[in-house]
Amino acid sequence: MEKFDYKEHRIIQGDSLNILYDEVPDNSIDLIFVDPPYNIGKNFNGHKDKWATDEDYLNWCYKWIELCIGKLKSNGAMYIMTSTQFMPFFDIFIRKRMTILSRLIWYYDSSGVQAKNYFGSMYEPILFCVKNPDNYIFNASDILVEAKTGAKRKLIDYRKNPPQVYSSEKVPGNVWEFARVRYRMDEYENHPTQKPIALLERIIKASSNIGDTVLDPFSGTFTTSFVAKQLGRKSIGIELQEDYVKIGLRRLNLVDEYKGEKLQKEIRTFEAKRPSSNLFDEQPDGRYIYQ
Repeated sequence: MEKFDYKEHRIIQGDSLNILYDEVPDNSIDLIFVDPPYNIGKNFNGHKDKWATDEDYLNWCYKWIELCIGKLKSNGAMYIMTSTQFMPFFDIFIRKRMTILSRLIWYYDSSGVQAKNYFGSMYEPILFCVKNPDNYIFNASDILVEAKTGAKRKLIDYRKNPPQVYSSEKVPGNVWEFARVRYRMDEYENHPTQKPIALLERIIKASSNIGDTVLDPFSGTFTTSFVAKQLGRKSIGIELQEDYVKIGLRRLNLVDEYKGEKLQKEIRTFEAKRPSSNLFDEQPDGRYIYQ
């Protein structure tokens, strides 16, 4: 384990179970966002996201879920993700311990390769859970979105006296459409399951206040910590892999160097033998590079 403490932001490298148990006090966290490995075989910088059995994966998940619940304050909230096939197990386990207020869908378009023998997935589920359904933070006015009925269609609500146009803003429903983070986006980092800034902005604005502490036990590219800092919250980010820890240190602008290495964003290039669009540039040696 290695700890990086910078006033209001902590990055801890190591195993999440051990760190949650030893380093994070109970009843100390206002908001937890959890985006764990999904047990679907993703390659995280050489570490395969795959357990021997589904039961092994779920038993591991239940351990850190219990720990996370214990770290939340009495009015705290947790947003938790996993794959569509494992979310039902999470749901049943958590509903015995917390109140699930919303079952959210993060929907995204996909122009890439989709399944051909079944219906491919174009969404990821998120549970919004609170410890106390009578006392929790929800800043509705901070996350309002356009209500097309009032803002564009100008329909009249005749139930009101006098009748008036429907409101032009509303609290988002439980289907959220945010683009996936792709290679050419400014926010892209070298990580296979990076979550978009916009997704975390909505969650952190809704369920925490300025000065609150936000915890992410599987930080990856540290988007949670990055957004928390931008919004005036404190953050604790836990990550096992050193390469991703370096991304976090750089994104939060905490240090310029790590163990003598200057921290710079990695620029990736992609080779293709048969480019299908003009986004690929032919190189002198005959390769095609996508940048």
